[in-house]
Amino acid sequence: MEMGADDYVTKPFEELELMNAIESRLHKYDILHKKYDPTGKGLSELANDLRTTGLLPLNLDEYTSDTYSKKQVVYAEGKRPRHLYYIKTGKVKAFKTNENGKEYITDLYSQGDFIGYPALIEDHNYDDTAVALEESEIIQIPRDDFQNLVYGDITVATKFIRIITQNVKNKEERLLNLAYSSLRKRVAKALVDINEKFNQPGQTRPIEISREDIAQYVGTATESLIRTLSDFKSEKLIEIKDGKISVSHPEKLKNLLY
Repeated sequence: MEMGADDYVTKPFEELELMNAIESRLHKYDILHKKYDPTGKGLSELANDLRTTGLLPLNLDEYTSDTYSKKQVVYAEGKRPRHLYYIKTGKVKAFKTNENGKEYITDLYSQGDFIGYPALIEDHNYDDTAVALEESEIIQIPRDDFQNLVYGDITVATKFIRIITQNVKNKEERLLNLAYSSLRKRVAKALVDINEKFNQPGQTRPIEISREDIAQYVGTATESLIRTLSDFKSEKLIEIKDGKISVSHPEKLKNLLY
């Protein structure tokens, strides 16, 4: 094992035992060489892949879940992390608050996402606050359980850290876009991002998030957002029905010239 072996089988062993060991190693190889999006979704996909193949022995049924009402705080900026959170149902936003009390949404999460992992892996206080956007059922996994599982395999830990590092870079790029891109391009990108976070590929379900929250994600006033949404509707880039937004042409929004 010190020379780099991943596993071993002691004699005597059955053929099935050997094949299972080989299959497990091949699964691990595939996962550790797979390219995951450097986002919360990508990290959740990695964790779920590791969990379903048994490489991350995390049984969610062993942990209790709590129901969070709309606007209830899941964790708060500046607090020490105590849990890894898994969203069983519902939606959650993470945000920072500036000195004037204005919120800026740093990320959005939905069913199947893990949240709160950067603070656990990097062992520092939360750098944002997470709040339920709607009634949500969330599983709480104790910090020590998660850290022991991740750091029990250095290759798994390295994969997590690499994705988190890239995720931080992407968030920095998003901040630059907020500073230098036009309002139209910022709103277009936000709509595409939110649509991808809350929908599966190919789905066109309406975005069920308030105009105020979208504005905080974009970094603009709600009134400015509403005017831009009206322009996009008239240009047939989006549909608005009963106050809900549907992104009908994500590619056009992604490639908006101005």
